[in-house]
Amino acid sequence: MNYKSVLLVTVACLCSMLAEAKVKLPSVLSDGMVLQRERPIKIWGTADANEDVVVTFKKKKYTTKAGENGKWQVELPAMKAGGPYEMAVNDMLVKDILIGDVWLCSGQSNMELTVARVADMFGKETAVYENPMIRYVKTPYGNDLHGPKEDISQMNWTSLAPEVAQSYAALPYFFAIEMYNETKVPVGIINSSWGGSAIEAWMSEDALQAFPKYLRERDLYNSDEYKALVNKAGGMMSRFWNLSLYKGDEGLHAPVKWYEPGLDDSDWETVNMFSYQLGDRNGYPVSGSHWFRQHIRLTSAQADKDAILRLGCMVNADSVYVNGVFVGTTSYQYPPRIYKVPASVLRSGENLVTVRLINSGGRPSFVKDKPYCLAIDGDTVRLTEQWKYKLGCEMPAGRGGVSFQNIPTGMYNSMISPLRNLTFKGALWYQGESNAGRPNEYEALLSAMLKDWREKLTDENLPFFIMQLPNFMQTHQQPVESGWAGMREAQRQVTLKLPETSLVVAIDLGEWNDIHPLNKKELARRIALQVKKKVYGHEEIVHSGPLCTAASVEDGKVILSFEKGTDDLMPVNELKGFALAGKDGRFRWAEATIEGHKVIVRSKDIPQPVKVRYAWDDNPREANLKNKAGLPASPFQMVLN
Repeated sequence: MNYKSVLLVTVACLCSMLAEAKVKLPSVLSDGMVLQRERPIKIWGTADANEDVVVTFKKKKYTTKAGENGKWQVELPAMKAGGPYEMAVNDMLVKDILIGDVWLCSGQSNMELTVARVADMFGKETAVYENPMIRYVKTPYGNDLHGPKEDISQMNWTSLAPEVAQSYAALPYFFAIEMYNETKVPVGIINSSWGGSAIEAWMSEDALQAFPKYLRERDLYNSDEYKALVNKAGGMMSRFWNLSLYKGDEGLHAPVKWYEPGLDDSDWETVNMFSYQLGDRNGYPVSGSHWFRQHIRLTSAQADKDAILRLGCMVNADSVYVNGVFVGTTSYQYPPRIYKVPASVLRSGENLVTVRLINSGGRPSFVKDKPYCLAIDGDTVRLTEQWKYKLGCEMPAGRGGVSFQNIPTGMYNSMISPLRNLTFKGALWYQGESNAGRPNEYEALLSAMLKDWREKLTDENLPFFIMQLPNFMQTHQQPVESGWAGMREAQRQVTLKLPETSLVVAIDLGEWNDIHPLNKKELARRIALQVKKKVYGHEEIVHSGPLCTAASVEDGKVILSFEKGTDDLMPVNELKGFALAGKDGRFRWAEATIEGHKVIVRSKDIPQPVKVRYAWDDNPREANLKNKAGLPASPFQMVLN
């Protein structure tokens, strides 16, 4: 090797060493970030062992030295809101930094649901609103089971503008606007949520010490090799199932494809799309592909314009064609089907809509009370409930894999622990749907999680705002037991027993046919009312609907009292939603009346009541106790002495 070659190799090695020695910041400390005002600010990262680190911010320098493990940290003094600023860390430069209020948002799909998904209700305003003082970042998915992680792969802060707003989560989006309007200081949202997740996945190993079965469950899956094998096997099984379905689907291989207008479907069955027997054979649901065809008529003027085909929601996956042209597909049941249909596809007169609906288990179905129509420049051409139907391919039920995002500790390790050096103004928690089948343990789990997060974030008074599960599914004519009602009560009990926790009631904001209700703006307003009173000190604000605090019995009548400030009750012709139980434990509807700031509940059938319930149902649609601020009372259960 000649001299020049040796020199080049030496330079390359030095450059490599210098690159490796470069000071690093965690991904959340990056361009566009918001840091919490009026609290000491931690800046941390990694470097070579014993390397000098200099942080320069607002013309002041803060120095430290990396430890033997390469970790370093400096603490900046509390600062007032402002910005944008730049921060230098040795030779690194972080730009466009704001100081304001930072909020941690976590939970499952209703915390993750995007602005794009609520466009039917809020599309016009979200398409134009812009605010560079609001910053948002979504934590990438992660479910490492080995232990708490130090960093997250990538965190990209964005400034709120119409071109990025559709990707923001809707509830944090509206909440951030409420907070900015209240404070006029920068607002930072860190959204660390994952649809379908169970609470135990958001809990640390420390928090789960009182729940050893979940740690044992974690241990069953705490192998990267096994996890990779399971994921590979699940992926292979899914591919094989879909390949077999494709090969066997007559509708895709017939001489005239079943989505083509030229097909003679006169021998197809006529079905009602909302029939419970849809897709059945011999009384049992059939997995596979189900084909539906329907004709709609358009005028020449309608056919000359671009259109939107709306097909509500379906269970589970669909491919949709108009006049034989593919217009859209959705792979799972929850998103609304909103498909663009160009004018070039449409015809004056008869137009064919074809749906290929795939289910791998359970019943294929169309969700009631959703829009099924073709929208054309203000015109709405509705589809009928009657479709031509034929089974394309019968399949065995698909075999589900392991939902690794629900394994205990995984999401805490990957999506919460790396944020533990940050300071937050408060935290929003919207989760519980995945635990609704286990309501009896939820109070203990949520209490343990909140206490542990406060400890890990070194803020024992961190305010938590808990979104109570909204109304969902069917309303029952008689009092029933309900997992969703049990979850709401568990959430309520946590806010009664833990300090600095607040219950945000949404019992009137749900939709019976959609686990993801659209009205996240009103829910954000209700959170803001709680925040304004409990964080920003506006004592005059009515922050909540009636919160039941006490129940007593006099002469067989139950007297309910409510938290002062929430108890200016709205008069109604007939108060509904109350039930009483005697010693037999059986609940019956009861008469209820408002008397001043109290509610009196009685039943001639239960002279000695031992329990009272309000709005105890999956969807207590008729429950109507509110205060004069228009805020609904939380569902509750009270044991009577």
